[in-house]
Amino acid sequence: MLNELDMEMETRGLNFVRYADDCIIMVRSEMSANRVMRNISRFIEEKLGLKVNMTKSKVDRPDGLKYLGFGFFFDTQAQQYKARPHAKSIAKLKTKMKWLTRRNWSVSNRYKIEKLNQLTRGWINYFGIGYMKWLCKDMDALIRRRLRMCIWVHWKTPQNRAQNLMKLGMYSKKAYAIAYSGARVARLSEGALNYVITNKRLASFGLVSMYDYYTERFVKC
Repeated sequence: MLNELDMEMETRGLNFVRYADDCIIMVRSEMSANRVMRNISRFIEEKLGLKVNMTKSKVDRPDGLKYLGFGFFFDTQAQQYKARPHAKSIAKLKTKMKWLTRRNWSVSNRYKIEKLNQLTRGWINYFGIGYMKWLCKDMDALIRRRLRMCIWVHWKTPQNRAQNLMKLGMYSKKAYAIAYSGARVARLSEGALNYVITNKRLASFGLVSMYDYYTERFVKC
């Protein structure tokens, strides 16, 4: 449907990228952008007989755009704009991650880890062309904290929790004190559980680090 639009933009010497009906045209000034918006919109409606949705079309700087799930930021060191996952895409990822690590989901923690790995691998495979080191580190910390909460709830009783803490290397006195303390699970996941349910131990259960997966596949040395 839009093949003629591509040829028209090429004829005009415009820099553009299009995926299906989602298109960005890049120019140097706001004045040029407004002119191109008018002319291209007229071409689409008059020549192609299609309707332009003006509520979704706009003139903006790169850092104000969302395109195919990506946002853009200006890298002052490289002196150029770069892509990264948009805030709305990140919010959707966190919502899915929290759903997979809900504590009342009656499946094994290994199954939760399997589903988390599928989610994070697929997400990184799509967004990996963008800059996301900081995001991967933050998400790794969040996922591990929520898994620790899932494990704690799965242990159920204070007696079982104390026994499991001791199996993981904690002194018996401290293990029983923590197990019978009645402390909120969120607080424990950020404190005592960090020392026994370590990142290395979670990795041994099969959890894939988003940061490691991203840097191994997409970050050049």
